[in-house]
Amino acid sequence: MLVQSILGEFLHEAENTRKLLKAIPDSALDFKPSPTSWTTAELASHIAEIYNWYTGTFQANVFDISKYEYDNVDLSKAENIVGKFERAFEKAKKSIESATDESLTEMWTMVGNGKTYIPEMPRIQVVRGFLMNHVYHHRGEMIIYLRSTGNKVPGLYGPTYEESN
Repeated sequence: MLVQSILGEFLHEAENTRKLLKAIPDSALDFKPSPTSWTTAELASHIAEIYNWYTGTFQANVFDISKYEYDNVDLSKAENIVGKFERAFEKAKKSIESATDESLTEMWTMVGNGKTYIPEMPRIQVVRGFLMNHVYHHRGEMIIYLRSTGNKVPGLYGPTYEESN
């Protein structure tokens, strides 16, 4: 029951992520709202990258981030970032589908270079907080980036302001 619930939300929300990433025009990729912020391209790439973390979260109880290989793509074209998302989405979906309700209650941690980055906690808590909620947070930022560059935001939970007016 837990896996089916997570999978249902994942599929629904991944479609929203897809819509948002597809709404990014190449002309907005270099936008950066402040000197310490990511560019639109970097933020979009990070959103797509989070979907790659599902494999390390579902397939092991210890995720060693120091051994993780990022999917670095050419950030000069939005379609490259969408492609990165699509590849990561497929792997993430398979990871969730291979899980069991029992595996979601196992303890999980993230380490790297002798440090603990995320303390041990039940895997389901990691899936909800570190993966799913993390994506939702950054999608909210991306909406601000799109609006700040004069671009339309797709409706994720019903029509947006732009679609209603």
